[in-house]
Amino acid sequence: MAPPHDFPLLPPGFRFGTSTASYQVEGAATEDGRGPSIWDTFTAEPGRVVDGSTGAVACDHYHRVDEDVALMKELGTGGYRFSIAWPRIQPDGRGPANPKGLAFYDRLVDTLLANGQQPMVTLYHWDLPQALEDDGGWLNRDTVERFADYAAIVGEKLVDRVEHWIPVNEPNVASILGYGMGTHAPGKAMLFDCLAAAHHLLMAHGRAAIELRRVGAESIGCANNHAPIWPASDDDADVGISKIFDALWNGMFLEPMLLGRYPVDLMPLFEDVMQDGDLATIRQPLDFYGVNYYNPMKIAAADEESDIPFDFREVVGYPTTDFGWPIVPDALREWLVMFRARFRAALPPMMITESGCSYNVGPDEHGVVDDQARIDYLRAHVNAVSEAITRGVDVRGYYTWSLMDNFEWAEGYTQRFGLVHVDYETLERTKKKSFQWYADLIRAQPQHL
Repeated sequence: MAPPHDFPLLPPGFRFGTSTASYQVEGAATEDGRGPSIWDTFTAEPGRVVDGSTGAVACDHYHRVDEDVALMKELGTGGYRFSIAWPRIQPDGRGPANPKGLAFYDRLVDTLLANGQQPMVTLYHWDLPQALEDDGGWLNRDTVERFADYAAIVGEKLVDRVEHWIPVNEPNVASILGYGMGTHAPGKAMLFDCLAAAHHLLMAHGRAAIELRRVGAESIGCANNHAPIWPASDDDADVGISKIFDALWNGMFLEPMLLGRYPVDLMPLFEDVMQDGDLATIRQPLDFYGVNYYNPMKIAAADEESDIPFDFREVVGYPTTDFGWPIVPDALREWLVMFRARFRAALPPMMITESGCSYNVGPDEHGVVDDQARIDYLRAHVNAVSEAITRGVDVRGYYTWSLMDNFEWAEGYTQRFGLVHVDYETLERTKKKSFQWYADLIRAQPQHL
């Protein structure tokens, strides 16, 4: 192990973990009563996924829980953030629980605890039961109540053993990419009409939080995707439109959760979908605020003939991952510091609930996966969190994305985010060099010395 001073050091008690999502890792898409999700439907449509693949097998985590949890124990992480597949619990999104679906997560939680991993459960990581989508999906207000019923079922089963709960992962991505742009399931390109889905996803967050509290949950947070939004120039049009996009991508989700209101510029867009009491439902007390961070975005005013007013520009001057995303760890520090400065007493302790990078290196002739670029990325981003903490920001944990390579949504299996390499033909797991670095980072922390 390298000497401790070679590693970023975080305060005693800081939680290091890993993250995954059900559709991306589990497989077993038709086993033990699981119903179809919108991602099963979406991936079956030609042209939706770049390599034509699906999550039908993914990493086969459903059958390899013991092997995968053993990897977490070897890493030395203290927590594992995973999502529950709603179609495993309620195949049609309503009605009684599927006992075999509940049993899988019951055993997973027990296995995690037996190996020193505190569970952080995400109830919705985008795999909506297809039967609910057939009835309108997140455009239908009734889906909010179906989600509350589902949250109560899962909460009653697992609340005695789950440390942290997250109702909805990245409602901005789910609504804007799934219903606005059509690049994610369910593939609807409705542009600004997707805001009904955004509102209902926020309502689902609030209703699930209420149900989880009712059954005894003690720590409920969120996992919102946030990015600093940079104007492409000092031109008034670029500055103005970047502020509007910032309100849509960031403010539209954090302000209702923390302040019980939408950004003032966006309020007129919600008049037709919002009912009395909705914002109070969304603004439930949060025990932690989860930030999923990957990169900043640069925005310019689009040409008049464009369907949308935003023109997404390349963030130049920085190295990029194999996904083409700019690597700007200072933007994470910037976001955390500015977030605290803006919201102060309204902001609970924070967690980095996702942060990671795609590099597609595989095993060499000796079976070694030398992903030094991922090590450099993780070191820089953990350092950014450490610097934010020294500036007074209360950050309690860093959950890296991801434990293992997995199905990367519309990119299929073409992007690898894992600390563990997965051979998608044999499903063999191979620890990358970044795996050992992350383990050494954890062991170098003050509580381990």
